[in-house]
Amino acid sequence: MTRLGSVIVAAVLALPATAAAHISLSNPVVRTVDQKVGPCGAAGSVRGANVAVLEPGSMIEVRWTEPINHPSHYRVSFDPDGQDFTVPNDFMDFTQTTNVLFDNIADRAGGSYTQMIQLPATPCENCTLQLIQMMYDKAPYGDGNDIYFQCADIALRAGGAPAPDAGTGPGTGSDAGVDPADPDPDTISGGCAAGGGKSSCIIVFICALGVAGVARRRHRA
Repeated sequence: MTRLGSVIVAAVLALPATAAAHISLSNPVVRTVDQKVGPCGAAGSVRGANVAVLEPGSMIEVRWTEPINHPSHYRVSFDPDGQDFTVPNDFMDFTQTTNVLFDNIADRAGGSYTQMIQLPATPCENCTLQLIQMMYDKAPYGDGNDIYFQCADIALRAGGAPAPDAGTGPGTGSDAGVDPADPDPDTISGGCAAGGGKSSCIIVFICALGVAGVARRRHRA
């Protein structure tokens, strides 16, 4: 193996483990990158030290990526005291609405997603935002392999600030999913190349460097 090839292999192997994640909540800050166990991704998951302090009743932009695509839809929920979230009864069940802010946010073959939500107006110190992904290609339902979970720890206090860049992202708005009070589905998507997210961008960049190196060696020859 050439020196350039060794560098490329080492760089790919050095990519963070989150590159294999199926969903990756980025705003508000995610509690843990784990996502296989409800309600917040990891067995025994509890509130952490990264707490987003936000203004009660403010609008924020929830942001996440789907590095590995699955046909699916997403749900954003908010618990004002803890992490007692409902779980859908099946893939297309929208009746479990306790704490649900938006449901049926459609998948667009991976990439980046945003969803504007309005936070509750009542202050809370032990509140949690949850993002789940319901997948359609992981039958049978209920075996623990068809839903991914991630949470963000929140505190709603007077004088808190909206999340960074709230409301400034492309295509934002309260109609990106199904609001239980005003159903109107829509989606936002994007990402690098085929929608693989930041890690895919890194891989594409590394491969481009490799091709450029081969071209230079041929030119010198």
